[in-house]
Amino acid sequence: MSAPTTSPAAPTVPVALGRPSGNGSQESPTWVRVSGASAIALRLRSGRFGRSFAFGGINLLLTYDDGCRSDCAYCGLARTRPGTYDEKSFIRVEWPLVATDELVARMAAHEERLTRLCISMVTHPRAFRDTVTITEAIRSSVRTPLSVLVAPPTLNRRKLERLADLGVDMIGVGLDAVTEDLFRSLRTEVPAGGAGLSWDKYWSVVSDARDLFGPWKVNCHLLVGLGERDRDLLELITALHDQQVLSYLFCFNPEPDSRLGEREKTPLRRWRRIQLARFLVQERGFRLQDFGFDDEGGLRAILGPPEVVRDAIRSGEPFMTNGCPGEQGEPGCTRPYGSYRPSEPFRDFPFLPNGEDLAVLEAELAVEELLERGRR
Repeated sequence: MSAPTTSPAAPTVPVALGRPSGNGSQESPTWVRVSGASAIALRLRSGRFGRSFAFGGINLLLTYDDGCRSDCAYCGLARTRPGTYDEKSFIRVEWPLVATDELVARMAAHEERLTRLCISMVTHPRAFRDTVTITEAIRSSVRTPLSVLVAPPTLNRRKLERLADLGVDMIGVGLDAVTEDLFRSLRTEVPAGGAGLSWDKYWSVVSDARDLFGPWKVNCHLLVGLGERDRDLLELITALHDQQVLSYLFCFNPEPDSRLGEREKTPLRRWRRIQLARFLVQERGFRLQDFGFDDEGGLRAILGPPEVVRDAIRSGEPFMTNGCPGEQGEPGCTRPYGSYRPSEPFRDFPFLPNGEDLAVLEAELAVEELLERGRR
């Protein structure tokens, strides 16, 4: 199974793209960072994907000279991670700077190919105000569905209402850690940046967003590999599903020099099994009792109907990127390279896996072992 790569193409990089020039601050809302894949899709930089697929999910990240006020142990943007903010990576991909006006113009020019737009906030006193300004600029020119990955310490219900009024149709919450103890051990309080980085605050934002935006319009990002048990993950995935809140999986991929920089990434077999289990809960109606766990809370068996499990695997859908949908419900945000390096096997697929991919996936899963235990 080949992994995606980028390779040179005709130069398309505008003058606006790059790092701060020293001629003044390049901060949001006038400037934003975009994912490397988004820059390629919008012809802001040269390159192509090693495997051809339609890509239309554009990801924006707010940027400030003094960076994000949060200090999450696993995050490349963490306040205490060495380096200046413009040197820091986020989910281990490059996020080049682009002028917001230039970006909006590019999105409008390529709108027919776009499927989903997403603004990622950071914890900063200006984040909400700047998100409003950028949202207004986008909505004045582009109709593509728009999500905001919010920074809960900067928000309240009134501010969420404002985002809804502006035309944001989905809200993402980067919960990441799936238990309160883990959350508290990996994330620290925020100085002078908002209402505080706390478990209760995050769940307050999830609740308010679910109330304001409606069913299946709110999602929680869950990071697999921070020290949680499989049972913890599936308990939360099931609870979110019961509230008609989506769960989006991310695979822990250590950021160099972060506090968890030396931790091993999530084993591939565990990751594949959690991907499958989440799909079975969210798309096939499985409940927590349809899974068996060992004494350490690890996923040991699948107790639900074996043929449903096998059909799910053959579809390839459990292993695609979890992301906000496009206008017609198709995959919208597919985040190439978000959980793996270009030289590594796909952790989540930005397209439907083909027959060769499925053969590799079945070997990685060893699902018959789980099903056999479920029959005992």
